[in-house]
Amino acid sequence: MRTTHSTTVLGLQHRNQAVLAGDGQVTYGDSILKAGARKVRKIYHDRVLAGFAGAAADAFTLFERFEGKLDESKGNLGRAAVELAKEWRTDRYLRRLDAQLLVLDRDDLFLISGTGDVIEPDEPVLAIGSGGPFALAAARALIKHSRLDAVKIAREAMQITASICIFTNDQLTIESLP
Repeated sequence: MRTTHSTTVLGLQHRNQAVLAGDGQVTYGDSILKAGARKVRKIYHDRVLAGFAGAAADAFTLFERFEGKLDESKGNLGRAAVELAKEWRTDRYLRRLDAQLLVLDRDDLFLISGTGDVIEPDEPVLAIGSGGPFALAAARALIKHSRLDAVKIAREAMQITASICIFTNDQLTIESLP
């Protein structure tokens, strides 16, 4: 899996809560262009969380397509993820898009990529972007060794990541599903 140098998005399910957190930094080459971008959002009647790493314009195209797949599947996250991955891999226009999506609801969590991957992790935590490995490690440790709720785990893991990864800042957007 290729690493995207520009962001960190962390998704997790913990104690009956689904959370998605993203940093706000937008870089172009070695310059920071924006500190407060919004890379995560609630979609499909506020029942699904989606976040992206990669090119912003490409991600917005994928958000629209994914929402369409959610509508077609009546909110079935797994089916929508597989259908988007199939379309992304086979469509000549979509194949050129440079982004990854992390999507979750209270029951499911997936990484969707342009190579046709739909990955459901073994543990209910997943992260993408250049800071993804840091956020994933921090979140796993906090889940295992703390009594924090899901939102606090996401916030703390992202703060740790921002202190390590130069492509991640501490201007966070955190969305949750109770």
